[in-house]
Amino acid sequence: MAAIALTIAGSDSGGGAGIQADLKAMSALGVFGASVITAVTAQNTRAVTAVHGIPLDVISAQIDAVLNDLDVTAVKIGMLGTPEIIHTVARGLAAFEGPVVLDPVMIAKSGDALLAQEAVRTLRDVLLPTATVLTPNLPEAACLLNMPAAETREQMAEQGRALCALGAGAVVMKGGHGSGDICHDLLIDPSGVMAEFQAPRQDTKNTHGTGCTLSSSITAGLAKGLTLRDAVAQAHDYLQGAIARADELNVGAGHGPVHHFHRVWPS
Repeated sequence: MAAIALTIAGSDSGGGAGIQADLKAMSALGVFGASVITAVTAQNTRAVTAVHGIPLDVISAQIDAVLNDLDVTAVKIGMLGTPEIIHTVARGLAAFEGPVVLDPVMIAKSGDALLAQEAVRTLRDVLLPTATVLTPNLPEAACLLNMPAAETREQMAEQGRALCALGAGAVVMKGGHGSGDICHDLLIDPSGVMAEFQAPRQDTKNTHGTGCTLSSSITAGLAKGLTLRDAVAQAHDYLQGAIARADELNVGAGHGPVHHFHRVWPS
């Protein structure tokens, strides 16, 4: 039987991030992806021009429909948008006992806000303590902690431990917003840095959906029964390949998507 993962996130009409990126990444890694849509965005590689939150009862119904029938073994949570949606998702997952990957989606690649300011505290207080692993980029981690963004490896590790202290089982501090020729991602649990993943910083503007892709790839690994360290390692390797091949797609005039099927489509 195929491993099944569930993504709870917003829809990206441009196809590069959100639910669409999650399902592509899960499929590419051999996992059947189910979905709960929390919002519909009018979005492309250049901008988010409209956001429509899905009614709360419909979000609840989607969660119930999936979990009552499909043998979901891991859940990824992405864009939620409002405090009400956050509470709705938390209630819907209250009885779920598998790993949960929380990607605190706040800002689109275009710079448009995807999480209302008043929802940040709700996310931190309600959902963060339920996460098996949290996957913030440096600005998102800083926002959750009300601190300046980390600039050094030591600051990344410190902020990762601080997020664990808020209740997250582990944190992947993503270094894509950092500086230097090498990008550093740190996997941190309450005891400190569990693992570090490094890759050369790639010269491309086509990085739309990288955060969604990494978190859903980690979820796919956990759904297949990998340890957290192995799931993050697999996801990191897969994403680096998807970024390296992103320019081949030539999609859109702005920040194009990564190549989710780089292992399948020929050069």
